[in-house]
Amino acid sequence: MTVQDPKAFLLGLQARITQAIAEFDDKAFLVDRWTKPAGEMLQGEGVTMILEDGAVFERAGCGFSHVSGSKLPPSATQHRPELAGMPFEAMGGSLVFHPRNPYAPTVHMNVRNIRVVNREGQTVSWYGGGLDLTPIYGFEEDARHFHRVCRDAVQPFGPDLYPRFKAWCDEYFYLKHRQEPRGIGGLFFDDFAELGAERDFAMWQSVGECLIDAYLPLVEKRKDTPYGEREIEHQRVRRGRYVEFNLVWDRGTHFGLQSGGCTESILLSMPRHASWTYQRQPEPGSAEARLYSDFLVARDWLKDAG
Repeated sequence: MTVQDPKAFLLGLQARITQAIAEFDDKAFLVDRWTKPAGEMLQGEGVTMILEDGAVFERAGCGFSHVSGSKLPPSATQHRPELAGMPFEAMGGSLVFHPRNPYAPTVHMNVRNIRVVNREGQTVSWYGGGLDLTPIYGFEEDARHFHRVCRDAVQPFGPDLYPRFKAWCDEYFYLKHRQEPRGIGGLFFDDFAELGAERDFAMWQSVGECLIDAYLPLVEKRKDTPYGEREIEHQRVRRGRYVEFNLVWDRGTHFGLQSGGCTESILLSMPRHASWTYQRQPEPGSAEARLYSDFLVARDWLKDAG
């Protein structure tokens, strides 16, 4: 594998993660291999893997895509406006896992590489990605564990990366129309090309590889917690927020839809069930209320935690 060829890493990562989830849930993923032929907005291929109605996961989707197009869409050029409309190649892996038990958190991860030919005919390449946790019910030890693994993944590449990417994640995964974070954050970075080609690639790999250690212990701990209709109702309201963010604010969703990507794969992040209740307020002092007051706020989860 070379710095110039992240495709093998992405396919291997998809295989390792889905194997771990399938073994954990004791259910196989459906595999959908798709192509975008000549004549469409995008050309290329991908592999969408989906597990639905499992014992542990209500829906777990993990996708890989490798596409090219003649015009880079606006959603990908927020920080590089001079490249808007230029030919591009994009490859990435993305996943969202929605557990069945409301006490187990949802996780999202994306790792991507974009290459663009600029007006001078030179190839410009950068990395993006990250992972973030969206609990339905908050547990401080879970938040600390997740953030500790995230920190350790990027620490070898510079002590400034975790606080920088953590702050970026808090800012990005925010429902501006509700003035509310989507979850408790993690890592987020984009347009990254500052360590040199070899270390850029190694840092990007490290972020992708940390997902299993960051997430599966939390699901193992919470998957058998008893729950009832109250918890399911709260879970579906929170998943409604997840849908809102992905459709209204998420640049990756917009990039895929604007560029003519595979719609089923782009929307694999959607939960099976979500609901909306007009001006719903949790009961004061309840576990549902504590999610908003104690967890859906910007916090230094590793302060005094080691």
